[in-house]
Amino acid sequence: MNKQINIDGLVRDNIRNLKPYRSARDDFDKGILLDANENSFGAPFEDNFELNRYPMPYQEELREHIAAFRKVNRENVFVGVGSDEAIDLLFRIFCNPGKDRVIINPPTYGMYKVSANINDVAVDEVLLTEGFQLQPEKILAAVQPNTKIIFICSPNNPTANSMNISDVVKVLEGFEGMVVVDEAYIDFSRQGSLANNLADFSNLVVLQTLSKSFGLAGIRLGIAMANPEVISYMMKVKAPYNVNKLTSRTAIQAFSNMENIIKNINSILEERQRVIDKLITYDAVEYVYPTDANFVLFKIQNAVDIYKKIAEEGVIIRYRGNEPHCEDCLRLTIGTQSENDRFFKALEKIV
Repeated sequence: MNKQINIDGLVRDNIRNLKPYRSARDDFDKGILLDANENSFGAPFEDNFELNRYPMPYQEELREHIAAFRKVNRENVFVGVGSDEAIDLLFRIFCNPGKDRVIINPPTYGMYKVSANINDVAVDEVLLTEGFQLQPEKILAAVQPNTKIIFICSPNNPTANSMNISDVVKVLEGFEGMVVVDEAYIDFSRQGSLANNLADFSNLVVLQTLSKSFGLAGIRLGIAMANPEVISYMMKVKAPYNVNKLTSRTAIQAFSNMENIIKNINSILEERQRVIDKLITYDAVEYVYPTDANFVLFKIQNAVDIYKKIAEEGVIIRYRGNEPHCEDCLRLTIGTQSENDRFFKALEKIV
């Protein structure tokens, strides 16, 4: 199980030759700092974080914490403004606008297509099976000479299931471009992270986030893990100070509270099973799909009508019936016990 490709040859010519902006903090971060046109008089309120000073551009301390947690090297880690920044950067590094193509596997996370459209990159779609698994042979058959990236979401959104590792490996081994595996929900999965395989595949990029299992969606911290050459290009193209001090400090603080994070993950997994067990008791619920995420997808009679009526009861879930293979499906995030009970109370009132 090994795949090494020429990363440099995949990169856009203008990105390969790009001279990145050098920020003031690239050279010095200590002393009397009169080099970056900051306000030396400080913030207009009590400030313990020196918010009048720019953050460190490469976030070494935060990346060290992430690397230790995911058992990779710091050089394998990029941090950005949510996973969406990493997705956008990968388009900008590898895809020539109006020329190159990517492959996605619907139903899947919508930002891959949105980002492709923003960057003027064509999108080819290879549907998942009706059981929401990859079709690696069809994916590889869809590859064209100018296909640069294949996006795989595992555990998948909106379907909640993990992709078969063997299928992902087939794509990695058979494709001469970049394979991006989005693992936003990996900590709720019974399947291990592909970050453990970075040394085996130079064309692998693993996306993760602190929005889900860490409960920090509000700080907008996304993670990309890849071989150091890919990470160096992401560092080259990103905005100089893309991750702010408050986000960075909050994220670092989270790694000092792993007991609470693990406790919350376990609570979500317990509630997930309770929600599934209760959902299957309703005659209107036709099927609850397997889940490795912090949400469940279920098929129910009159899904659109139920979605709207539950919202009228003050409980907001997501209608996913407009996605391939998801007809009459609703997506329910696992909330607290009381929130889930509110959902069931509303559902019982309707059905």
